[in-house]
Order: sequence, then structure tokens, then C-alpha cells
Amino acid sequence: MRLRGRIAIDLGTVSTLIWVAGRGLVLEEPTAIALDAVTGKVAAVGAPADALSGKEPEDIEVLHPLRDGVIADLNATALMLREFMRRAYPHHGLLRPAVLVCVPSRATWVERQSVIAVMGARRRRYRVRLLDEPVAAAAGAGAELSGGSGAFIVDIGGGTTEIAVIAGGRVARAQSLRLAGNAMDEAITHAVRTELGLSIGRKAAQSLKVTLGLTGGSSGWAEAVGIDVVRRMPRAERVPGTLVAAALEHAVATIVGCVQEILSDLPPGLAGDVYREKIRLTGGGALLPGLASRIESAADIGALVVDDPVRCVIRGAADILERGGEAGIVGLPR
Repeated sequence: MRLRGRIAIDLGTVSTLIWVAGRGLVLEEPTAIALDAVTGKVAAVGAPADALSGKEPEDIEVLHPLRDGVIADLNATALMLREFMRRAYPHHGLLRPAVLVCVPSRATWVERQSVIAVMGARRRRYRVRLLDEPVAAAAGAGAELSGGSGAFIVDIGGGTTEIAVIAGGRVARAQSLRLAGNAMDEAITHAVRTELGLSIGRKAAQSLKVTLGLTGGSSGWAEAVGIDVVRRMPRAERVPGTLVAAALEHAVATIVGCVQEILSDLPPGLAGDVYREKIRLTGGGALLPGLASRIESAADIGALVVDDPVRCVIRGAADILERGGEAGIVGLPR
């Protein structure tokens, strides 16, 4: 019988997900915090904070404290996680809970230590380990980690794209691109402003991305509302799918190029596994219309979007924690 609590955390640039043993997924919130600009106190965390983003309320500063998949603002992240953990795991037993936190595979030692630091901020209350995100994604996608079989994972989050081949529960080949969903949103925002003279917000750009993607959607266009850059007045505009696809091309081509580069470096044994098991797309970016077929065409290997790709990493981390496996786990402070 296990007495120590077990918690898995997918601390992402866009969203944070927390799983607790015996309860399942207990928290899924935007990675955002709103601070009172005068007092410095927390005004809101998660969805209420994210809802204020881009609206510039007086005396409130909205922060998204992770950038490119790693912590950019240590204090804001600590405050945000403290509130998230209070909601997710309010009662502590005698033993410090074991916490497994997912991090980018190419995160530096300093970036990894910052994750451990924020979990121990104010009081050392957790027994923290780190797990490479591609390993968690592979487990969540249904790959068998206990054997020596290989799995090719393309995990596209908000801040990073993790492209990796996993063998025996370890990263065999990997590239971590700090180019993912947020960069795509920024490219769309820039294109709409440049080509249509319309300044749109982050959420409008996200909507265009998931509606039109690389295919143009069902109608070939979508409506966006923003501010006319000349008249400085609200305006609605039909945004063509061709404009969105062109804006996304740099990010998509970079991801596809990395997939091809890793495939070209595989040993024969791994190549056979990858060919049979296909390339598996996880993360919110996997839902980009037309991306899977683009990768499949370029790689000449089947590519598929896993079930519920947004929650794939937390699902895999929870599975590893439940099984008590050591695959891809590092960084246990004593």
C-alpha cells in the first residue's frame, strides 16, 4: 500500500495540467497569473487571469511566466504553481508527495533546476523528479516503454516542438525546437496586420490557426475581429486560408525538416520500429489542419494524430508514475 501522494504535472507554456493518484486529472488551466500592479498581490490565476490578457485592465499585470517551454519568471511561476497545487492537492500526509514534472528534452541544467526551485518555493513540500516530455508523450500515445521498441513522437506545444525517437523508455534521437503554437499565432497576427491592415489579438490568431490551418478549412476563409490599423476602430474581416497557410509555412517547414533530419540518422533497428508504428503527433499543435498529412508526405511514413493529443503528455506521465517506472526520469533532490 502506497502512503506517499503521487502527482504528475505538465507545466506548459500555454496550459498547466495536474494529475493526482486516485483522483485523475484534477486541474487544467491556462499558464497565466494576474498581479495587482500596485500591491504585487495575486489578483487571479489560470483561466480568470488569461481572460484578462490583451485587455489591459487598469492596475493589473497579466503574466504568462513560461516562455519556449521553460520558466521565464521564477517568482510569478512559483506564485501560480502554489495556487494550482493548493487547488489540486490541498491535504498533505506525513510523507512529502512525489511529484513528476515534465520538461523539454533539451532543457538546460539551469532550466531544470528552476523547475525544482519553484516547486520548493517558500516551503520544501514535494519530492520532485523531472521527466522528458517526449518520453511522457510516447507513454501517453500508447508506446510500450518497458521493451526495446522505438516510437517516433512529434509533440507540438505552445512554446516548444519536441521531435524525438524513444527506445526502451529513453530518448534515442531528439531535437527541441523553440518554435511551436505561440510562434504560429504570432506569424498569423503579423500577416493579418501586414496584408489586411487589421490588428488582432492572440485568441483571434489561435482561432484562425485551428479553423483554417494549412488546408483553408471548409469555406476557405474565416472571420476575425480586430482594430483597423489606420482608423483605429473595431473592424471585422474575412481572412483567407491562403494567407494563414502562408504565415504558418516557416514553422511547419522547420518542423518537417527536423522530422526528416532525425529519420535520416536512425539506425536500422529503430527505423523498422518507426516505419511499423508510424509517426505520432501529440500536443495541441497536432490538431493543426493538414499538418499530419504534410509530415506523412515529406517523410513517406504514416503519420497520425493520437487520441486527445492535448492531454497526451499528462496521461503518459501519470501512467509512468502509476507503474513506478524510471523511464526518462531525472533530477531527484535528496
